[in-house]
Amino acid sequence: MNPEAKAGKTRKSSAGIGHNAAEEGYLDGQLLIAMPVMSDPRFERSVIYMCAHSSEGAMGIIVNRPAGSIDFPGLLVQLDIIQKSDQITLPENAEMMKVMKGGPVDTGRGFVLHSSDFYIQDATLNIDDGISLTATVDILKAIAKGAGPKHAILALGYAGWAPGQLENEIQHNGWLHCDADPDLIFGDDVDEKYARALRKIGIEAGMLSNDAGHA
Repeated sequence: MNPEAKAGKTRKSSAGIGHNAAEEGYLDGQLLIAMPVMSDPRFERSVIYMCAHSSEGAMGIIVNRPAGSIDFPGLLVQLDIIQKSDQITLPENAEMMKVMKGGPVDTGRGFVLHSSDFYIQDATLNIDDGISLTATVDILKAIAKGAGPKHAILALGYAGWAPGQLENEIQHNGWLHCDADPDLIFGDDVDEKYARALRKIGIEAGMLSNDAGHA
């Protein structure tokens, strides 16, 4: 996994922004919640943790779409990080680690969204509220040894927006946003994350209309 393309690029646009980002209209460290009018099936009912948002564009990780048949121990074997026979001796957090479809861009690349108790110099992007992003194979090796972060999910691919694109989609009622919390990002109840994110801003999923003008 190459740490550069996005983790390196987003570091420039988001470092030091934190909560001030929201004050400036940027959504670093926030959760995006897809509205019913979202016509793109890749983002239907998705909850996305925003890793970087600036005038240069935006990048986030979908946190509620499992990758299906791919599991973390099997991925470690595919990447030659462990032998197949070692799968049964993995620490519990590695054995149970969730693998998500992080978005439609660079789906062959892995991005680990994790708690900020783990850091790799020049590879880890500290985002906000104790959440970080690392895109090197070294974090996978650490997790396999039980030396990784306390909380983590592995995302295959990411969601990306060109300059002004996300702002336009929000203006057209494509997305809502709310404050993130670790349980929404790392929690096991993946199927409930969409409804729970909406409830954080006082909305029940059944209240939402498919009409863009009356959502």
